[in-house]
Amino acid sequence: MLKRSRRNGQGDDLTYESYLSLDRLLTAQRPLAEPPHPDELLFIIQHQTAELWAKLMLHEMSRVQSLLSADDLAGTFRVVDRVYAIQAQMISQWTVIATLTPDAFTEFRSVLGGASGFQSAQLRAVEFRLGNKRPEYLDYYEWSMQRRLLERALHEPTLYDDFLWFLLRAGHPLPRGCRDRRYSGDQEPDEAVVAVLRHIYEHRDRYTAEYEMAERLVELEERHQLWRFRHMRTVRRIIGERPGTGGTRGVPYLTELVNAPLFPEIFAARDVIGPDE
Repeated sequence: MLKRSRRNGQGDDLTYESYLSLDRLLTAQRPLAEPPHPDELLFIIQHQTAELWAKLMLHEMSRVQSLLSADDLAGTFRVVDRVYAIQAQMISQWTVIATLTPDAFTEFRSVLGGASGFQSAQLRAVEFRLGNKRPEYLDYYEWSMQRRLLERALHEPTLYDDFLWFLLRAGHPLPRGCRDRRYSGDQEPDEAVVAVLRHIYEHRDRYTAEYEMAERLVELEERHQLWRFRHMRTVRRIIGERPGTGGTRGVPYLTELVNAPLFPEIFAARDVIGPDE
């Protein structure tokens, strides 16, 4: 049986229920509709679960960056594989909320008031960590207890920054400024970086580790884009083209996210791999 750690001064037997704090977890769903609506619990649990997965994803992405910074590629790949599994869970969640019909949602939508998924600091931090940094979005989180999380994600290196620094340590001739820049997906690709990535892809047998890490980033982006797409399609299915909760732009905003690149230099290299035409 699990024992409670004596570091907190308690030696009582630890139960499944107390270890997982189920007394708090299972009472954290507080539907507001009057009369009660049977689908509001689904809506709450969907979003609470997404926040838990986002918390784990941020935790694992920090591990990825630490391992990559230490040139531990075996450890990096292992944790990236876990991030993939988390992404798969987050993508599959949309099939549950998609069972919420538009007429049912309108029956309790008003109780949400100004609350919106747009306000999720953790999901925003995931975007920042992946390179989709928008400093102006901090203005929407003045009230949030998680604002510091966003500030750190905005100013600290992205996963892609750590990848470029890994390439520098491996001796690739990247521009000197790569060590100081904080890359954002909306920047134009640096031709010198693209040239290095092209060289890696064209000599994959020589640069196996670099090639494998680049391809893992491609897979990471594709899965994140799929999550964005499923989000957009689910919102469209439930509320159509109307504004989202809290006055957000809804589907048009989510569509912009679907088209926002994360690692454009890796994809730009694909345009030039092979003999020059």
